[in-house]
Amino acid sequence: MLKGVHFLLTYKCDLECDHCFAWGTSQAKGTFTLKQIENVLAEAKKLETVTYISFEGGEPFLFYPIMIKGVEEAVKLGFHVEVLSNCYWANDVEDAKQWLLPISKAGDVELTLSSDLYHGDSWETELVRNAVKAANALGIKTSILAVKFPNAEKPCPSEIEGAKVGLWDLMFKGRASEKLTAKASKKPWHEFTKCPYEKFETQERVHIDPFGYVHVCQGISIGNVWQRPFSEIIKEYSSSRNPILQPLVSGGPAALVKRFNVPHENEYADACHLCYSARCMLRERFPQILAPDQMYGKAE
Repeated sequence: MLKGVHFLLTYKCDLECDHCFAWGTSQAKGTFTLKQIENVLAEAKKLETVTYISFEGGEPFLFYPIMIKGVEEAVKLGFHVEVLSNCYWANDVEDAKQWLLPISKAGDVELTLSSDLYHGDSWETELVRNAVKAANALGIKTSILAVKFPNAEKPCPSEIEGAKVGLWDLMFKGRASEKLTAKASKKPWHEFTKCPYEKFETQERVHIDPFGYVHVCQGISIGNVWQRPFSEIIKEYSSSRNPILQPLVSGGPAALVKRFNVPHENEYADACHLCYSARCMLRERFPQILAPDQMYGKAE
């Protein structure tokens, strides 16, 4: 049962982090219009199961007026809203308050901020400290998203300025598959017999990008909302009828490799690494499912 809809508001980002699964960059194309956001929100409301909406990217604050209006519209429809940002805008606490003031007034909105060794020279960047102080002053519930960094000299803190830090696994897909796998410890490919992150049989969340693709995992599309109504795509969704998802459900990335006899190495950094590598080689065969190009490091 679908509970969450994540808007990849834009693929553009002011950073090019090595671990980014969406290949975010300042050169990326693709950004939602307000009309498109409103369309998807209305379709999500029709489903009667969606409880929260997330705005992320890329970096959603790069298209600030559209993001704020989207947040306000989602709250009006009764959704809990989450906004994810790298807080590039928080050079000063008082300035950060001005950026966050409309969010504080919108209602049921939560802020998640990225801060780790991929975004700066320390787990706690000055930007995130400024942003959390501003959010605290405005009464915005805030948390920190950090991604594990191999061989880090110092441990990740449990909180920053009172905001709890959630430490997430590094997933070797997207840009990480090219930038970070060389020094990673590896396991035999045939040991990756399940997806550790998504439950495709009972999909609870999807990401929708500005090209209209509905992702059950970034780069695995189950339809396009500019071609068919989002509510119809979700109601008719079945992992067992999807040629990519069916083997992933039955036996993980290893089963996907076996099903299509995909050329492979002996070892991989994790399940995402094997899955992503296999999908890269299957894209020509399944161009509508393994899409868009952006998720595979190619400009649209």
